[in-house]
Amino acid sequence: MTIGRHGAQQRDRFDPKRAALLDDPARFRYLPLRQLFRFLDAPRGSTVLDFGVGTGTYAIELARARPDITIIAFDEQRRMLDLLKKKLSADPLPNIQPLLADKKGFASARGLADRILALNVLHELGDEALNKMRSLLRFDGRILFVDWNGGIDRPVGPPRDHVYSPAKAMRRLKAFDLRIMRKRILRYHYALVCETGKGD
Repeated sequence: MTIGRHGAQQRDRFDPKRAALLDDPARFRYLPLRQLFRFLDAPRGSTVLDFGVGTGTYAIELARARPDITIIAFDEQRRMLDLLKKKLSADPLPNIQPLLADKKGFASARGLADRILALNVLHELGDEALNKMRSLLRFDGRILFVDWNGGIDRPVGPPRDHVYSPAKAMRRLKAFDLRIMRKRILRYHYALVCETGKGD
């Protein structure tokens, strides 16, 4: 199954040939792990679904820091999951479970997530993906969207016209009945913590 991209700001799927960019340790300088984990606020013993996990750079660090939680590493591209599995074969982390985001994967993960981490993927998510993402949450779950800020000039990340400004991102999420609970502006990103329900 390929998820439709209608409604996405950037229609093209991330190219696995560029996967090395996802493993660049410089990412931790402008998007620190501790800051991201604080925004995620995963309860003890919870299940976190990393939506669009890529090569798992942040998921692996979260798994190391929080062995008490289960991480579902969710991606629609087998090649990306294969890169993650290669890392895990060299350094096993039993609390990471790679899962292909196909029809079967969505069905098996439905309603499991206490938290969803959507890191640098909102601009690539079409309407279908946003609707499906909501179905993965528990009734009291939350989604953390962290994405490139299209309202500023940046030396890294996609072009400004490929991503949303914080205001446009908030309008889009509210249109899908996601209520913005917290907003933070970071160095090159914005962070939005959402729960399901009518927008403000």
